[in-house]
Amino acid sequence: MRGLRVSLGGSAYWLMAASLGRLRAGPGGLSPLFLLLLLLLPLLSWGDREDDTKSVCGQPWWPEDVDVSRHWPWEASLRVEDKHVCGGALVDHRWVVTAAHCIEGTKEYSVTLGTAQLKPTNPRKAIAIPVKDIIVHPRFWGRTFTIGDVALLQLHTPVAFSKYVQPICLPEPAFDLKVGTQCWVTGWSQAKLRYLANSTLTPELQEAEVFIMDNKRCDQIYRKKSSFPHILPLILGDMICATNYGENLCNGDSGGPLACEVEDRWILAGVMSWEKACAKAQNPGVYTRVTKYSKWITNHMSNRALSGPGTSVWLLLLSWLLPPQMGP
Repeated sequence: MRGLRVSLGGSAYWLMAASLGRLRAGPGGLSPLFLLLLLLLPLLSWGDREDDTKSVCGQPWWPEDVDVSRHWPWEASLRVEDKHVCGGALVDHRWVVTAAHCIEGTKEYSVTLGTAQLKPTNPRKAIAIPVKDIIVHPRFWGRTFTIGDVALLQLHTPVAFSKYVQPICLPEPAFDLKVGTQCWVTGWSQAKLRYLANSTLTPELQEAEVFIMDNKRCDQIYRKKSSFPHILPLILGDMICATNYGENLCNGDSGGPLACEVEDRWILAGVMSWEKACAKAQNPGVYTRVTKYSKWITNHMSNRALSGPGTSVWLLLLSWLLPPQMGP
């Protein structure tokens, strides 16, 4: 028996041709209910957006003119009352990854995407979306030296991908980012505000080339002036360090992305975690290692997609339109 496949929130539902036949008005005509179902089918394909994300993630459009600054289409500006407070990275139509320490109380947050300007002059490119929900990792602890420093922002409305708004890929949990890998940190320099007098945010998005550092070497650097017992490591397994060997790394923002190009795709390797790293120019940047949390991230995104209010509404409508057939 042939059927019509409808993708709904990542689950497949088969509407049998026999059931659809019951909605026909007769030869040469369709009932209003059948026409309504046909109109709803495009809305029921939301689950296909997960595949859409995987196909376009981590492939930014670069300008042909090498003198023009590259744009980073996954860069997000987390704001309170339109004031930039942290960075973030778009990973799906509705989701942005940032640092847990960026979230304070019950403030009303929004996210700005699609622009390298702190105060966008072209509203057609910039997109401002309220944050609907915030999920902080349950292991998050601490303000100076943190663990579990990652949070998910669910946008109130999904964004359409374009040349200026694209997601970055999430790495697989087993992915091993090699020491010495070239990566980039981007942001409007929010992280340096607490450590440099009279500093201001940069009007244009900044970028800095960095290289992945061995965790043990990074731990040794921070131990030199630390009062922590030497038995306890400061750089834990869920952290990753990056350095550009002497220059100030505070071009980035707290919660902003550490992006690395791997096999022609850009992945979100880290989320800027330690603002304390900006106290000295020689300090390596310390980021939350995303491979340790990528499964947690994808699970939450999938669960919210499956349990969202839209899913139950469409299922209820389908059950009403296609009641079970009684008898042979």
